[in-house]
Amino acid sequence: MMIKGTGWITQDKYGCQKKKIQQNFADLKSLYSCLQPKIIKYPIANFLRFDTLSKLTTISIALALFDAKITYAQGKKQNIGLVGTNSNGALEANLAFFDDYIANGRTLARGNLFIYTLPSSPLAEAAIHFGLTGKLLYLGFEENIERESLKCACDMLKVESTKTIILVNANPQKTICRVLH
Repeated sequence: MMIKGTGWITQDKYGCQKKKIQQNFADLKSLYSCLQPKIIKYPIANFLRFDTLSKLTTISIALALFDAKITYAQGKKQNIGLVGTNSNGALEANLAFFDDYIANGRTLARGNLFIYTLPSSPLAEAAIHFGLTGKLLYLGFEENIERESLKCACDMLKVESTKTIILVNANPQKTICRVLH
């Protein structure tokens, strides 16, 4: 197993490891805009509707693919798998959905909030945008989240039908994405 590329985002910086990129940004909307079209090749459908983890996941994957020199194009499918994890699952999205439900008199909540109540939703949004057709797996660990998710991704590379897996640990404070081959 080798790491072909790494993309990362903190609260005010983003970068790529191999290409030695490190830049500041103000917010995710401005980051998304400044990465087009060099790193984010075409607009991400419904990006402004995404929850925070979906935005972080998708942008960090774009950075990691760029760092790994893996190209993607609209309509092009690639057999690349996704393994994702984070420290809180979809807790933030679930709280937003519940608050919206209460605010609407416990009769309705917005569907665009409901979509992100599953912790695998950020991975699914990214798979759709990048045309990734490999296995998609969300993992939750109480301890050693980085080590355990990396071990799982390596095990998948050994036995699955793909030679490339993208490993994402998405948290609002720090998101890191690695392309494993």
